[in-house]
Amino acid sequence: MSLAAATRDAVRERPFLYDALRAGVVNYTAAARTLDVEGDTDAVATALRRFAEELPDDPVHESEARVSMRSGLGRVEDGDALLSVGATRFGEGTGSLTGIVASGDLEPAALGDVLGRLRAVDVAVAAAGVGDETLVVVVERRDGPDALRVVEGAVGR
Repeated sequence: MSLAAATRDAVRERPFLYDALRAGVVNYTAAARTLDVEGDTDAVATALRRFAEELPDDPVHESEARVSMRSGLGRVEDGDALLSVGATRFGEGTGSLTGIVASGDLEPAALGDVLGRLRAVDVAVAAAGVGDETLVVVVERRDGPDALRVVEGAVGR
């Protein structure tokens, strides 16, 4: 495998670095030192620079949705669920969690953006999902207002 290919593979294993390359905010030499790629640091930095030049500038997603907050979520065994992930189902009126619901023109990539933004503001996510023009993020009650602002910033109208 060529140095360039090994560098690209290493970047793809680190989504944060991929995003930083797309944004143009990377110190290539410093990034090259952190990658486990055999080769001269300057050569790896050059491979990073070339890879960054090839990455698209377009936004990760073009989502736009109405965002609302639903309180009192908890796990449910049967009945209506706001979010189901495998055998775990979250419904209203059964607990102390908060659901942030975005409805509208949503792309699946919006979920990755939302989760990254929530991680950046230190909001823990209990569950999340996207599908059929709806995105749902379940958080602790005290994190609800912050999560609402984050989701509105990512996909809100």
